[in-house]
Amino acid sequence: MSVKWKLLAVFTAFAVMMGACSNSEETATTKTKEKEQTAAEQKEEKPAETEKKEEINYADVFKQAIAELEKAKQGQKVDFDKVTKLYEENLQTLVQKRDAEFQDTIDQHITTALAAGKDGSLDPVVVKQIFDKLMQKVFYTTIKHEFTEVEENWANKEAVKEEIEEAKQFYAILQPTVEKRDAAYGTKLADAINGAFAQIEDAAAKDDLLAFSLGKQVVDKTLMKTFYLATGALPHGYASKAANAAKQDEKEAKVEQAEGWAFYQSVYPYMKKHAPEEADYILKQFDLQTDVKTLDPAAINKAFVRGWAKVALHEYEESKESWGQDKSVITALEGALFINMMESDLKTLLGDQAYASLNDQAQRYLEAAKTKNKAEGEKLLSQLEATLNTVIEKAK
Repeated sequence: MSVKWKLLAVFTAFAVMMGACSNSEETATTKTKEKEQTAAEQKEEKPAETEKKEEINYADVFKQAIAELEKAKQGQKVDFDKVTKLYEENLQTLVQKRDAEFQDTIDQHITTALAAGKDGSLDPVVVKQIFDKLMQKVFYTTIKHEFTEVEENWANKEAVKEEIEEAKQFYAILQPTVEKRDAAYGTKLADAINGAFAQIEDAAAKDDLLAFSLGKQVVDKTLMKTFYLATGALPHGYASKAANAAKQDEKEAKVEQAEGWAFYQSVYPYMKKHAPEEADYILKQFDLQTDVKTLDPAAINKAFVRGWAKVALHEYEESKESWGQDKSVITALEGALFINMMESDLKTLLGDQAYASLNDQAQRYLEAAKTKNKAEGEKLLSQLEATLNTVIEKAK
């Protein structure tokens, strides 16, 4: 089935806008305090409005919108006015706040998709996937936002407790997505995240900022692994699903491609910073302008592996540069988490034993960073870098 030109134009605009936002997370970190001050001023100016927004049950509203959009899969008419009203009155402010914080354009993506669904220029099933997965990105970045607020308000234990609880509430919306990946791949992502939240709460109680920062990274990178498993991992990612569907039903394949595109938005900015070639290749593959019959799941998977390996190398470089500081420990953990992100891929590329050795080196390097054992750290870092560079070559 040929795709309408207007549909293609919608996704062309999406792709261009996403490319312009590739440095969003990095910029957001430097601007957080300024935005928090602005938010505080707005709160003082409009206390009643703020109170109303705080009463919104995001999970319930999201569920209502998805239920209406889900009608499209059963061939029923979707009430796009209802979905748009739910979005504009309850979710849009949250989306716009994250757009401002992370220099993103999710609100524009969602409103464009809902309008295209209403006027019939975009398949309602595709609209559902765009809305669903992009809202999941907003909930994900809101967890990151809450963690930033925890750090900024660390001395205020009551505020810290409230922010952690809010992060947990937003994670609860994403938990079904995590559990779905666990069921497909036999992973224990949900257990890892629950354990990390327990560590975060314990760290807050004990006034241990480093322990909080480490727990935060586990939550963040495990969610990133979830989005990776949903998009480019073999054999259950949407790249594979779209390619397989294209052999029989191009319309269904386009829906799968759209799901992959929307899920990928949650990790694209991070990979773009350190592996731009791989990040943009994956983005182009998922773009609906790309003929779904030419989608190459193996090539997408290899691009992901190269990209994550390059990101891991960057984390280890930062760990080396900040040796002796808490940042060295945090980035050492991030390197280990990106290695874990590729676990099944690395076992395929290197073999089970070689992966086990690499994982062991990553854990030992983390301990060396914690104990500031520089000689041990340098030795292990050399081994880690050599193996990761080998991975990059093997994944070409």
